[in-house]
Amino acid sequence: MKKVTVAAAAVLSVTLGAAAWAQDLVVGVSWSNFQEERWKRDEAAMKSALEEGGASYISTDAQSSAAKQLSDIESLMAQGVDALIVLAQDTEAIIPAVQAATDEGIPVIAYDRLIEDPRAFYLTFDNVEVGRMQARAVYAAQPTGNYVMIKGSPTDPNADFLRGGQQEVLQEAIDSGDITIVGEAYTDQWLPANAQRNMEQILTANDNDVDAVVASNDGTAGGVVAALTAQGMAGIPVSGQDGDLAALNRVAQGTQTVSVWKDARDLGRNAGEIAVTLANGAMMADIDGAVEWTSPSGTTMWAKFLPPIPVTQDNLDVVVDAGWIDLETLCQGVSDGPSPCN
Repeated sequence: MKKVTVAAAAVLSVTLGAAAWAQDLVVGVSWSNFQEERWKRDEAAMKSALEEGGASYISTDAQSSAAKQLSDIESLMAQGVDALIVLAQDTEAIIPAVQAATDEGIPVIAYDRLIEDPRAFYLTFDNVEVGRMQARAVYAAQPTGNYVMIKGSPTDPNADFLRGGQQEVLQEAIDSGDITIVGEAYTDQWLPANAQRNMEQILTANDNDVDAVVASNDGTAGGVVAALTAQGMAGIPVSGQDGDLAALNRVAQGTQTVSVWKDARDLGRNAGEIAVTLANGAMMADIDGAVEWTSPSGTTMWAKFLPPIPVTQDNLDVVVDAGWIDLETLCQGVSDGPSPCN
């Protein structure tokens, strides 16, 4: 239900045009951390969009600390930012920063991770659908047996969005007894080492009687594959997301079934464009593609959701053709593999 009137569209057109001369705009970005490969791609696209919009970029890295992120945002505000893009370390702990920014008239974009506050514009991919895509791919490869669910960080709402989508796909097979979930764990801070440790413990508890793993991103998938490989079990279905280069290589090798690709360049570019638009005075409802969305707890917010793409051995060409990964990196260690590695 897009709500963009003719008048609002005219306002948006004016604000976008104004961006060309608004060279004094400063957009601050608060990153929760840079442990994931993909954030660097997001950042590059974001910087490019801001430059095109006549805005400068400054950033901070909270290094996985919710407390540091609050002080980081204070620092960005003290530097006179006109808009904030926030990748939240902790969706609840960040709320006072949103309050402080909006009290100063600084628009806030909740980047990729939900900040459940109507004062923040939520920009992300459809993470429930990402979860569905992960589960569909694993289920297609292994429609029966013992499943393990390796979830994301307990402080990241995306972890539960993904898990909800996964459950939707698997519920009927669980109810029929075709699938049994024999282990499930959150992964603190999304760290691969934590995912590996969780997977090792679940394998031990089940005497290695595991047939498939639904892991919620490529980092956790890497930890899972390491644990499986140590037990001589590499090759059972494992899911992931983000299109990490190592994960796409695992898909080509056959040790990971799917990486749901969320082109970080699209997300970063959208964030930069939206930040410039809001900094120039547009309303959230004026953002191209904005929809009114209700969060799981009932908070109504303005949001924009970008579409993800599941990448398996059947369509690896798509990431090469898009310039996301080069052929040598994709096919390293692969002989007589799927297209384009054959």
